[in-house]
Amino acid sequence: MSRQRRGRSDRYSRTNFFMSQHIVQHIVRIIVPCFLVGAAISGCASVYQLPPAPAVGADDPRAVQPERPSVATHAGTVAPGYVEIESGIERDANADHIYAEQAPTLLKFGVTSRVQLAVLVPIARATGVKAGIGDVNVGVKWRVLEHHPFWSDIALLPSVTFSTGGARGSGSTAASLLLINSRTFGPVSVDLNVGRTWRTGDGATVPGTSTFWTAATSAPVRGPIGWELECFGYPGTGGAAGSVPIVAILTGPTWLVHRALSLDVGMIAPIVGPQPRAVYVGITTNLGRLLF
Repeated sequence: MSRQRRGRSDRYSRTNFFMSQHIVQHIVRIIVPCFLVGAAISGCASVYQLPPAPAVGADDPRAVQPERPSVATHAGTVAPGYVEIESGIERDANADHIYAEQAPTLLKFGVTSRVQLAVLVPIARATGVKAGIGDVNVGVKWRVLEHHPFWSDIALLPSVTFSTGGARGSGSTAASLLLINSRTFGPVSVDLNVGRTWRTGDGATVPGTSTFWTAATSAPVRGPIGWELECFGYPGTGGAAGSVPIVAILTGPTWLVHRALSLDVGMIAPIVGPQPRAVYVGITTNLGRLLF
């Protein structure tokens, strides 16, 4: 499956945050409204005769498939043997005047028509912390369902985060599982993600388990210019390393410079909780068939 849409390369690391005893409530609150909005978009697409999304089988394997800038990822995978790279810079500003910068680079390798291997290597620094490599993440995305009349496309993304970052990381090894639902309404794409993470350690510095949800949409504006809008959240945690819930929005334009190259820029703003305000800029490029 190949789709020209926008996503965020550091979404693996962002799944490793906060847990909740009420995850089902959060899923229902987000997914149900998104399906209703999606249905409305679909109706509008029919009325105004918006062009349909391209068929999966007709997609160009060199067509770039950004998983940035959004926290969410889509169910699409890079074509077998093809390699795609995503990278960017994000600057975070906390309310306590502590600043942080990160430059995540995601390498994506197409394994089969429905399986993709991804390796995330982040560079990070913060107030009082020197720049260096953060926690490295390795994940495998498997699209288990495709073109279903109700569920559309569904993928699973298990991943492992290694404690390689020292002060720039969580200080623990983590295993995560992300459930992805992707669908299109005319030229508009909608991606819904929910995830859970399990960490090593005694829970004194980071939660032993955490959860995550997000709903993202991407739509064309004019020609190669598109727009990304997303709402994401990390439900609150308990225990020694507990935290209050976070809900935030991400939004900004995207630019498809070439079929194999896209750019993005935008901002993140908190709605609830201590989410830092942030600005970001990034690039995604498909290098072509380099393997097999």
